[in-house]
Amino acid sequence: MAQLTLTTPSLLFSAISLILLAYTNRFLSYASVVRQLKDKHDADPNNDPTTLAQIDNLVTRLKLIRAMQIFGAGSLLFSTAAMFFIYIEWQLLADIIFGIGMVLLAISLCVCIWEIQISVEALSLRLTSLKAAKEGKKDGAMKKMFKKKRRRKPRPERANETRERKVEQQKSETKPS
Repeated sequence: MAQLTLTTPSLLFSAISLILLAYTNRFLSYASVVRQLKDKHDADPNNDPTTLAQIDNLVTRLKLIRAMQIFGAGSLLFSTAAMFFIYIEWQLLADIIFGIGMVLLAISLCVCIWEIQISVEALSLRLTSLKAAKEGKKDGAMKKMFKKKRRRKPRPERANETRERKVEQQKSETKPS
């Protein structure tokens, strides 16, 4: 096994820092959306029945992002500790600590994939409901348009029944009482 040097854990600093920055940006944007949805719900609780479900979904995703940040920060901390143990020449402990840091980074990335999967499912549900609502409005508008343009033609049976009723009414009106 090749010996772990100071450069190996130090290479992870830029990668982990960028990952943590991306996680923080996701967290802040979701928190902003949750605040907006809460304000929308507080203003009119009956307006959109999906608002509470969206808030629950976002809260779950925020918890996952928090876990991603914790595992990512733990990975950075363990990489720093591994560098310290390499510096003081405790190679076996440095290897173990660095391995733990790599596992934490892998867990962070797996939780990230999980959160992305939930995010994609939530977006596809939202887009499906929007598409259905849009098509429903189109269908309703088209039906109204055709109802206005299309005149109802009497069926032959109805025409005969109507004629018979008129004849009967005329007979009853003309009969002396």
